[in-house]
Order: sequence, then C-alpha cells, then structure tokens
Amino acid sequence: MPHEATSNALTGQQRRGFWLRTLHQWHWISSALCLVGMLLFAVTGITLNHASRIEGEPRVDNRQLALPPPLQAALEGDDEQTAPLPPMVAAWLSDALDAPIGSREAEWSADEIYLSMPGPGRDAWLSIDRASGELEYERTERGWISWLNDLHKGRNTGPAWGWFIDIFALACVVFTVTGLLLLQMHARQRRMTWPYVGLGLLVPALLALLFIH
Repeated sequence: MPHEATSNALTGQQRRGFWLRTLHQWHWISSALCLVGMLLFAVTGITLNHASRIEGEPRVDNRQLALPPPLQAALEGDDEQTAPLPPMVAAWLSDALDAPIGSREAEWSADEIYLSMPGPGRDAWLSIDRASGELEYERTERGWISWLNDLHKGRNTGPAWGWFIDIFALACVVFTVTGLLLLQMHARQRRMTWPYVGLGLLVPALLALLFIH
C-alpha cells in the first residue's frame, strides 16, 4: 500500500509537471506573438478613447485633370453598372494621381463615373465626367494617429489586415487562457490569486452597470 501511494503521488507530480511545462510553453509563445500587437492595440485604445482631443488637422489634396481622348473612349458602354475602371484607364490614373486605383469597383451612371477610395487614416474619391473626360480627385489625409486608429478598428484596411486581426485575437485567447490555467495551478501558493481575478471582473462590471446608460 505505501508503495502504491508513493507511485500514485509520483504519477500526479509527473502529470502536473507535464501540464506546467506545456502551459508555460504555450503561454510564452503566444505572449511573444502578441507582444507588439498588444502594445499597438493598447496604445491605439487610448488614442481612440481621446480621439476628439488629439485628432490632427486634415490635409486635403484636390486635383482636376482631363483624360486623353483614347482613354475617354474606353469609358463608353453601359450607362448603369458597378464595375472596375478599364485597366488602361486605371493605370493612367494611378500614375497621374499617385493613387492606387487597382480593381476597385466604381459606380457608373449615364453622366458620371464615381470611385470611392478610402483607406486607413484617409478618405479619397474620384469623379469622371463621361461626356468631357474631365475628372476631379480629392484625398483627405488625417495623420498617423488616425491611421493607427483605423488599424485598430480594421477600417478600410483590406482582407490581409482583417486576417491578421483574427489570428492575433486567437493568439490573445491562447495567451489569456493559458495564463488563467497557470494561475489556477499556482493558486495554492498565492492566496490573492482569485481575489485579484475577481477584482478584474468586478471593476469593469460595476462601471458598466453604474455609469453606462
């Protein structure tokens, strides 16, 4: 019996040691992956919370140009549609305006083609008169803080950044869950573990219930 009890205790210690090593490994790997991203999202959380106080002065760039006749002819066709600009027109505009036109979809009407080109920290639009070939382009830059804020929100950032946010969020979940499990395993030696965890839940819950209406 004593031998069996010793064997069971040893097995329990080995199991605990295995889970401690596994959790520590997942915890430090996920923390390393999340480090820069968490710093970025924490800082931009502050700038978003005080956006009205630290918002920079927008810079507006407005230009008027005229399409060459061959490119104007390439715009003939269906009056009402939603489709990208012809590749040759998009390439010419990208060079002339120093703006990435790409394959963005434009709104075609009988008189005008309108293309919206928003991006992080900026808004831009392009309007082409189909009869005369004259165009107007306007771009508003709101500064690097607005750019970082839009990265935080995933606003007008494209699918690649959207995938990054999802993967980053998953890594944060791994980081927090492994941290919680490590707290549980060390809670016997740290009596204030669960009071602190409870405080972390209680404070935001009370703020939400009492001060958000």
